[in-house]
Parts: sequence; C-alpha cells; structure tokens
Amino acid sequence: MPLPVMAAIIQQGDQVLLCQRKEGALAGKWEFPGGKIENGETPEECLVREIQEELGIAIQVGDIFQAVHSHYDHGDFLVIGYLASHVSGEITLRVHSACAWVDCDQLDNYDLADANVPIAKSLKEKCNSTRSSMGSDGGTN
Repeated sequence: MPLPVMAAIIQQGDQVLLCQRKEGALAGKWEFPGGKIENGETPEECLVREIQEELGIAIQVGDIFQAVHSHYDHGDFLVIGYLASHVSGEITLRVHSACAWVDCDQLDNYDLADANVPIAKSLKEKCNSTRSSMGSDGGTN
C-alpha cells in the first residue's frame, strides 16, 4: 500500500512554487512542497501545517489537481497534489536549499522528483490551454 504524501501546488498568476530538497533520498531534486499526514489530520490541514513548518507561509488549499503513484527505492508513494494559493508571510527556507517561482512553461527545465513530473506536465498543459483561446489540437492526439 503506497504512503500518501500531500503536495501543495502554490500558484501566483502563471507561476508555481517549486522547492529544492536539501537532504534525504531525493536531495537536489525539485518538488512541490508538502509532506505526510499525521494522525487525525485532513489532507488540507496537513498541507497548511507542512507549508507553515517548511516555508513559514500561510496558504489556502483548494481542490485536488492530480494524484500520482510513484515507486522509489526508498518506498511506494501516492503523491496528491492540491491547488493552493499563498495567503500571507514571507518564504523562509527551513528544510529546502532553494525555492523558485517558476512560469508554467519552464517547469520541465527543473530536475523534478519523479512523482512531481506528471503534475508539472499537467500544469503546463493547463496553463497553455488557458493562454490559447483556440485550443491546441481540438482534442485529438
């Protein structure tokens, strides 16, 4: 059974917040910030707490954007990405080595943790479809 991990897709206009892991199995990889649920928490409460602990900012959590099942050497994870917005506070890096507000189009220029790649791809597609009023291929692949 995969371990559920909540990820906050914190958006500001066309940009989204990515954080770079400082240590652990995925050190150096970029990710959407978040973490594991503690007993008695809802996913939304988990994200509010984790983002406050990791980045020192308050967020408003919205809908689930995408869930990704990912297998790593150190375990099996179900990463659940929630759309979120920055409410207040200045970012203070407590567990990450860096963070960046990244334009949707630039997400694939970052060395993302595997589970974050499909989420970034979907975000990029979503941004591109909202930017172009024509639609890219009329729904055919």
